Amino acid sequence: MWNIHNSQSLDEHSCCSKPAKCLGRRASKTPLNRVYYRCIRQGMNELEEMATSTKFQRCNMERKMSAMTCTIFNELRLETKLCDVVIKVNGIEFNAHKNILCGCSSYFRALFTSGWNNVEKQVYSIPGVNPDMMRLIIEYAYTRSVPVTAENVEPLLAAADQFCILGIVRACCDYLEAQLCLQNCIGICKFADFYSCPDLRRQAYLFILHHFEMVRFSEEFMELSLAQLCDIIEKDDLNVKQEDVVFEAVLRWINHSPQDRKAHVSVLLPKVRMALMTADYFMNNVKNNTLVKDNDDCKPIIISALKAMYDLNMNGPSNTDFRNPLTRPRLPYAILLAIGGWSGGSPTNGIEAYDARADRWVNVTREEESPRAYHGAAYLNGFVYCVGGFDRVDYFNSVRKFNPVTRTWHQVAPMHSRRCYVSVAVLDGCIYAMGGFDGYVRLNTAECYEPETNQWTLIAPMHEQRSDASATTLHGKVYICGGFNGNECLFTAESYSPQTNQWTLTAPMRSRRSGVGVIAYAEQVYAVGGFDGANRLRNAEAYNPLTNTWRTVPTMFNPRSNFGIEVVDDLLFVVGGFNGFTTTFNVECYDEKTEEWYDAHDMGIFRSALSCCVVHGLPNVAQYAAPRDSLQSPREELMLSASNSILSV
Repeated sequence: MWNIHNSQSLDEHSCCSKPAKCLGRRASKTPLNRVYYRCIRQGMNELEEMATSTKFQRCNMERKMSAMTCTIFNELRLETKLCDVVIKVNGIEFNAHKNILCGCSSYFRALFTSGWNNVEKQVYSIPGVNPDMMRLIIEYAYTRSVPVTAENVEPLLAAADQFCILGIVRACCDYLEAQLCLQNCIGICKFADFYSCPDLRRQAYLFILHHFEMVRFSEEFMELSLAQLCDIIEKDDLNVKQEDVVFEAVLRWINHSPQDRKAHVSVLLPKVRMALMTADYFMNNVKNNTLVKDNDDCKPIIISALKAMYDLNMNGPSNTDFRNPLTRPRLPYAILLAIGGWSGGSPTNGIEAYDARADRWVNVTREEESPRAYHGAAYLNGFVYCVGGFDRVDYFNSVRKFNPVTRTWHQVAPMHSRRCYVSVAVLDGCIYAMGGFDGYVRLNTAECYEPETNQWTLIAPMHEQRSDASATTLHGKVYICGGFNGNECLFTAESYSPQTNQWTLTAPMRSRRSGVGVIAYAEQVYAVGGFDGANRLRNAEAYNPLTNTWRTVPTMFNPRSNFGIEVVDDLLFVVGGFNGFTTTFNVECYDEKTEEWYDAHDMGIFRSALSCCVVHGLPNVAQYAAPRDSLQSPREELMLSASNSILSV
């Protein structure tokens, strides 16, 4: 039904919770009391460990006894011994024990114990159930395990819902969630809605929103109702880089059944944020579209969109009222975080989040975190890692992990070396930390962190000492470029292969670059800005791994070194840095399609020596985005105001 092929089995086991830890009183600070307190604390810990161990053993024993009991009853069922009920489905009989069925299903409990049923009754006929599904349900009652496959998941979930067996419902939902893809997400969302599976529906719905640009081409998309399509495209969470995508999806849906759907264009059009389109696209593809021109109800909507586009062009996105549904940007799927750095003559702990859809920065600093500069940042498996750095006193080998959902920090394993001016990159589930300065020498060493083991492992050293270099990953390799070796700024670059644990020198850059920004972008390695030993640089170049050559790319508006660099929504961003005279809060972005640089909104903090990373798909993305107020309501007010406009179409 939904292009799903794997199977899985659910096994339920009982578990016990950990005991709460005892809290002792604070002891006085005399040596004798400290010794006494330590002894008491040690004794309490030992008792706690014994209690925990005893409870675990008891819990484990109870689980084994329960499993043994179920095994025995299942053997009795298979041998039709001591059975006290027969479930009859389509003429097929299933022998069972009432108490076992009652233990897994409130349906059976009500069936066997309700006043209108004879408690001595032994045969129950249940209509409308597939015998194969009934067999699986009865087996689950005894084994707490059920095989879920692509073939049986739909009827099995329906049967489990009918008989109120939450364990099977969860198993089916887990299976379907694991199978979510572009072709089946809408069908699974509808299915979950029908059977009141809120968690599965939420995951399927989020999948639709996050992958809308591709989901719109699926066959299931064509079968959406008007209400369902409206519900999707009006959401702030809809992940589209351009509103053209939404408009073209609307046209595709209408053209699937034009006679029945063309009248709905006036309902769907206000939910497209048309003022965010380019003027050329709007005039050529929306205003002059036949469906729009032939629908009189669309005229006030087009007028309102033109006025909103004019206001947006005059005032700029930073001064735009997000309450207008036509100019209100979608929530970003990706958030750029600018972390730490050097500001006002000292390190900062400031963290700002960039909302690329709204072109605004949001301060998300957690005051309890310590300042650091000249560090590296990486995003991996839902966590942001801050690696190494400097706080004006210490050169760090420490690594801090930030959870952007709970917004909490935790310490993880330290590196083997202290690394200020460190280069950091992520590849194949590991974090690589390379080079840097330990307070005494520039380093050519490198190491790799595995989150699963919470351990750093030294890898092969680089060919050169590199402090203040920058690194990225592309096509399964780590690339590091430029830096400072203690004597000169470097123009050399090298790549690392995890398969061979070897570094290989690549073609050198055209310019020497320390404090450079390096990022993989458009299938090439970009090296931007930096310091060549005499000047801060505006120029940039790109490396093609296939030809082992560098080419010049357009220069930035401003020279900068020691800045943040990342890619968001297919644009390359450079953030902050040092321009040769002062730290800056300036931000620019580069589009390789147009080969042009554009100004972006400035940060709120002047800083250099910061590090940036991009986080994706946060459930709490609104906490990192510019606030969106509620859309104006009702929408008829929008059309009414438009009809009174003096603009003509």
